Amino acid sequence: MSIAIPDDIVKATKMTEDELKLEIAIMLYSQQKISSGKVRAWTGLTVLQFQKELAKRGLCINYDVEDFQSDVKTLQSLDLLRS
Repeated sequence: MSIAIPDDIVKATKMTEDELKLEIAIMLYSQQKISSGKVRAWTGLTVLQFQKELAKRGLCINYDVEDFQSDVKTLQSLDLLRS
């Protein structure tokens, strides 16, 4: 599925298509609708570029306590972290 954005809308934003795509992607990410991986795949950003774009907007990476606990368990199971 593709969504077309009319040219007059793109022109009204005074952004390039890539800038508009990035803004839409970051908005969806900040609403926790898509993952950082999806944003990067869609926009072509590296992890560092994505993090810089978030920082420019005063946004943080979506990473909560459950994510942290899951990462700790994974590291423990790989014997990379000892509790």
